[in-house]
Amino acid sequence: MGRPKEGYQIDGQKVPGVTTIISRFKESGALVYWAWDQGRNGKDFRETRDAAADAGTCCHDMVEADIYGAAFDESPYKPETLVKAKGAFAAYQEWKQQTRLQVAEAEISLLSRVHQFGGTLDALFIAGKLALGDWKTSNRIYTDYLLQLAAYQLLWEENYPDRPLEAGFHLLRFSKQAEAEDPVHFAHHYWSELNLAKTQFLLLREAYGLDKRLSKLL
Repeated sequence: MGRPKEGYQIDGQKVPGVTTIISRFKESGALVYWAWDQGRNGKDFRETRDAAADAGTCCHDMVEADIYGAAFDESPYKPETLVKAKGAFAAYQEWKQQTRLQVAEAEISLLSRVHQFGGTLDALFIAGKLALGDWKTSNRIYTDYLLQLAAYQLLWEENYPDRPLEAGFHLLRFSKQAEAEDPVHFAHHYWSELNLAKTQFLLLREAYGLDKRLSKLL
């Protein structure tokens, strides 16, 4: 699952992944404030973060098992974690039945020779036409997610020009709880096109390359 263990390579040369490029210019103020606020309220942000991630990750794993038609292994998770995650998974199943979207392919690793980067698409949906799908464990939508989807679009279009993405972009989001005892929630977000995000990602890719060159001058 996910990016190749050896990283992304083109002709034996390593190239950055989508998340590496985006993360290089990511603003971390919100995360720093959240950790500070947890401490102000007498909580260890690591414990809150890990408890939230457990339930969100559990739900994410349930969805992946469903996509691959595999049995979900409950053994790594605590009973209370499973309870929190199952409600969101049930909402995901209802959404799946309503939309009738099918996963044509999942975990697709691709390379761009034109722009020199790699990425792994979560899913390719099909309902007559092709659409890109991605899922996140997060309490809200961030522009990073749109940039990721747009980067995956670039990868797909370069590698499969004869299979156009005509049905847009789907983001399946599983919340991290505001507090460890909160349940996980499921939300679906859709965009018909992400041309602005595509333009910004290409600018970030160019800036990433320039940043590497600048660092050599130090």
